This record gives sequence, structure tokens and C-alpha cells, in this order.
Amino acid sequence: MHQAIDRLARMFALLGGAVLSALIVLTCASVAGRAINTILHGDWMQQTLPGLASALLATGIGPINGDFEIVEAGMAFAIFAFLPICQLHAAHASVDIFTERLPAGANRALRAVTEAVFAAVLILIAVQLWSGMLSKFRSGQTTFLLEFPVWWSYAASVAAAGVAALVGVYVAVMRAREAVEGRAILPDNAGDAP
Repeated sequence: MHQAIDRLARMFALLGGAVLSALIVLTCASVAGRAINTILHGDWMQQTLPGLASALLATGIGPINGDFEIVEAGMAFAIFAFLPICQLHAAHASVDIFTERLPAGANRALRAVTEAVFAAVLILIAVQLWSGMLSKFRSGQTTFLLEFPVWWSYAASVAAAGVAALVGVYVAVMRAREAVEGRAILPDNAGDAP
């Protein structure tokens, strides 16, 4: 079971990484296009090389239309896509200055409770995203510039949030087993092995 959950979490992390990389390239291309467009419209280019400036401007050099809409939709998915691997490998930021002096059994019990709460929150997020997606689907709302349906980005985020919720429930169950059995089953942080 752990291997299947780990593969699913890694697959979504890879998808999130691919989307994030594409968004970085898109943003860089849009910023570069905007800068080149500004230079080509500048006084120096218009006075020195007006023919070249006009020819390059005719190719459509400029910012990518709707880039912020794509980044907004893609970032939401990427964030949710990284949650499963982060949850599975206990890679969330934590402050444990108060709990480090507690006995191991108390730490395992506290960990089980916090993971159960985290799983409940992940389920709530996935359910609310599902509800939002259905609302956007029914309303037919589209983005302003590109006019793609808003529910598409919600659907991608729902898929990733659903996997995060599944992983959260798995981790909560495993942490509860750890508390009951008194032994480590999952890693305590990102660097530990299961």
C-alpha cells in the first residue's frame, strides 16, 4: 500500500514540477517579450532603426496574452500537486521546541492527532474545491482575456487536492498505528526512510 501511495504522490509532484517549470518559462517569455516590445517602441529604435523595429513589432513580439490567467490557474494546481509528497514524507515546516522533550509515546500520540486534523482539513479543502468547481461549471464563467472556462483550473486543483486528502488519510491512519503499536512506520521528516 505504501508503495502505491508513494508512487501516486511522486507522480503528482512530478506533474506539479512540470507545470511549475512551464509557468516559469511562460513568465520569462512574457517578461522578455514585454521588455523587447518596450525597446522596439522606444525613441532610440524608432529614430535609428525604424524599419527593423517595425518588422520585429509586426511579428507580434510582446507580452504573452493572458499570461497571468495561466499562471494563476497553474499555480493553484502546482501547490496542490506538491501537497501529497510533502504530507507523505513529513516535509511540512514544523516547530517542535516544545515537543522534543516529550517521551516518544507522547510524541507519537500527538503526531497521530495532528495528522488526523491535517487529513480532515485536506478533505474539507477537496470538498470545497469540488463545490467551487461545480459552481463555476454551472455558471459558465470564463477568464477575461483567454476566455477559457474557470472550472478547468478548479478541476485540476480538485484532482490534486483529492490525492492530497487520500495521502493525508493514509498518513493519519499510519500515525495512529504508530501510536498504538509504539513503533515507527513512516518517516518523521523528509530525510528519514520509512
